[in-house]
Amino acid sequence: MNLIEQARLAKKASAQVRILTSEQKNKVLRDFADGLVSQASYVISENDKDMEAARAAGMSTAMLDRLMLNEKRISDMADGIRMLADLEDPIGKVLEERTLKSGLQLKKVTCPIGVIGIIFESRPNVTADCAALCFKSGNACVLKGGKESYLSCLAVTSVMKEALKNNGITEDAVMLAERPSHEETQRFMECREYVDLLIPRGGKKLIQAVLKNAKIPAIETGAGVCHVFVDESADLDMAEKIIVNAKCSRPSVCNAMETLLVHASAADTFIPRIVKTLQEKDVVIYGDEKARALCPSLKEAEEASWSTEYDDLIMNLKVVGSVQEAAAHIEQYGTHHSESIITENDENVLIFMNSIDSACLYHNASTRFTDGFEFGLGAEIGISTQKLHARGPMGLQELTSYCYRLEGKGEIR
Repeated sequence: MNLIEQARLAKKASAQVRILTSEQKNKVLRDFADGLVSQASYVISENDKDMEAARAAGMSTAMLDRLMLNEKRISDMADGIRMLADLEDPIGKVLEERTLKSGLQLKKVTCPIGVIGIIFESRPNVTADCAALCFKSGNACVLKGGKESYLSCLAVTSVMKEALKNNGITEDAVMLAERPSHEETQRFMECREYVDLLIPRGGKKLIQAVLKNAKIPAIETGAGVCHVFVDESADLDMAEKIIVNAKCSRPSVCNAMETLLVHASAADTFIPRIVKTLQEKDVVIYGDEKARALCPSLKEAEEASWSTEYDDLIMNLKVVGSVQEAAAHIEQYGTHHSESIITENDENVLIFMNSIDSACLYHNASTRFTDGFEFGLGAEIGISTQKLHARGPMGLQELTSYCYRLEGKGEIR
């Protein structure tokens, strides 16, 4: 089935999904979570096929990590879906209520968006997150994953479709693209008659391609050139712990640190220490002139280095003279995702927070917390780095629109 026909069927299915009760939606989600756990061996066996093909194609270690599923990751996926089921239904919430001068009773009420298209790369867990989030928020969805994760995504989707079918709900509520051509994908991004919102999840190249070519309203997500700034008053033990976590815990994700900024007053003491720690963890570091003077083993950073999202155990290191200089660097080279300041100076915290236009700003904490699960959203459909409609981790509430409902007693204008 081609992608446009899938979108047409999803549009038809959305009429059924939008009127489901909270109990019906939650039952499907809990069955989906249970199914992922009970069918974990099947999902992992399909993922193994994707992994084998990816290794043969020379995929990097970091990207293989994004692709890989195991029992722990499947269990985490299921936990996230169960958390979604436990959350309040975002549909039908009264946002505003008042009486107009005409006598009409006005209510502003949340409602589904309709059909949401998600184009993403590599990570098969995105399939589960997006399917569950869209369904809970009363939307149908069309998922277009990367070819490297197709069998894994197909396995996850089949578990969701089984949960839908067993609860008497059309399986067309969740569609997975069947390896469409480039031309078919382009047509999908223009398919305003069936798709109401488009969300890309992946690297900068994918996101920019969608924003450039889509005729459907799209949300800019994901690209993460994230920064940690170590101020002159920072607790250096704390800073080291945060930096190692931000860079090394999972370097392939968008909330990982790509550039470390260190105040000049702390540089002599801290840079040799943190470089040694990071290099022992196999991190490749590109440094500016001042950082390389302290650690000659660093590679030379080029202008393009500062705006690169490595998605790997690679990073940049720069010495700055003030919190203002750190903020200016982040504003010039960042992607408005997640930034952190390590300091004991409250005034500098305020300067940092007020000077930087990013979705998530941290004080004395790792950027790795920018995540829907960590924010208590159950899961996320992406990290929005734009300003309109949604910003930061997009959970259930960000997948709704609203309508005005007006009650009268025969009023005319």
